Amino acid sequence: MNRLSQETSPYLLQHAHNPVNWYPWSEEALHKAKTENKPVLVSIGYSACHWCHVMERESFENEDIARIMNEHFINIKVDREERPDVDAIYMDAVQAMGVNGGWPLNVFLMPDGKPFYGGTYFPPQNWRQMLLAVNNGFSNHFEELQKSAEGFTKNMLFSESEKYGLTIEEKLFSEKGLENMFKKLAFGFDAEWGGFNRAPKFPMPSIWLFMLRYFRSSNNPEALEHLKLTLNKMAQGGIYDQLGGGFARYSVDGEWFCPHFEKMLYDNGQLVSLYAEAYSLTKEPLYKETVYETIEWLSREMVNAEGGFYSALDADSEGVEGKFYTWTRHEIEQILGENAGEFCETYQVTEAGNWEDEVNILWKAEPVLNSKFAESIRLLMLARDQRIRPGLDDKVLCSWNALMLKGLVDAYRVFNEDRFLVLAKKQCAFHQRQNDEWISVVAFL
Repeated sequence: MNRLSQETSPYLLQHAHNPVNWYPWSEEALHKAKTENKPVLVSIGYSACHWCHVMERESFENEDIARIMNEHFINIKVDREERPDVDAIYMDAVQAMGVNGGWPLNVFLMPDGKPFYGGTYFPPQNWRQMLLAVNNGFSNHFEELQKSAEGFTKNMLFSESEKYGLTIEEKLFSEKGLENMFKKLAFGFDAEWGGFNRAPKFPMPSIWLFMLRYFRSSNNPEALEHLKLTLNKMAQGGIYDQLGGGFARYSVDGEWFCPHFEKMLYDNGQLVSLYAEAYSLTKEPLYKETVYETIEWLSREMVNAEGGFYSALDADSEGVEGKFYTWTRHEIEQILGENAGEFCETYQVTEAGNWEDEVNILWKAEPVLNSKFAESIRLLMLARDQRIRPGLDDKVLCSWNALMLKGLVDAYRVFNEDRFLVLAKKQCAFHQRQNDEWISVVAFL
């Protein structure tokens, strides 16, 4: 029996009708594993995760695969945003196994909850084989698996300072230390596209905020040059929603072109802070526009009636990744008419499509301001608003809201825009009410 239908998490409710006998993370599930001496499968994801949706469609909705899971495992579904503590524990365990982390995160545990194997996304045939292999190992090599699980658990109990040999010193920062950190970062710079020389590319705003402040301290021109290159390319890229504002979680390529289209609150809160502070240093109009457009998207699509910010927008709509955000050239020509040519040239729209299935991701080769195309963008947004929207994860997470609150305050400090302060105050009032209600409940109990 699938036990997720009474949960409140949008992610868990997405799995409530799977033929898998899912449990939420609970004492009931862990007790059942011990009682029946079965291995546990903990599958962790979040509602806006594209590959989580793919694995659900391919494997968790597959009757044959579900039968194997139900027969041999106690199956637990976890929303990583609802239980970041559980996610962090098992992400550390999988990385200790030498596997790259990511979501969906699928971890196999002994009946006592200790992990012995894990991974991320598996295609259905590979997942079926994995399930059967794990079951065989559990049935015929129990002691070896138990020993392996003990080793991974021991590693998880080390503190971060023990793992990485960190020591506490009286002087936490020095010019030499900052210089060494910059040199290590600079070794991996992508001099053409910004960011680091790798794919996929994540925005990683904390790194670029360090770069900005390092430049203020050192006046090292290389730091400023690479900071501006990175911020320009991100704001020009497909990772940024050129019509509606806001950044996707990452780009799958090294050019910030093709995003995983989910938009996360915690990314955008930090990026508002970053671009606002970068504007205070450089006075680049692109950075100001990026802040204003992102906050406009947040106030339009991501705030509840009481002032709290939702967690995320899904990557998929109608079962297709990015369908809400992509365009054919014909669609744009129909909407914009004689103005379509210049728009398509600026946003790299082609007849054949610059992505897959003859559709285009909007991006700019040069740091042109979107405001130049304000009327075209207004018309395209009206058309886009008629499409079926991506799923909304309407959880309001305190920590993520705090990042967004900081972004709003940073933006207000730089631009002195009253509506940013109004939005921040409304958010504060929402959380104050929630805190008062929580205090009242605790007092009642």
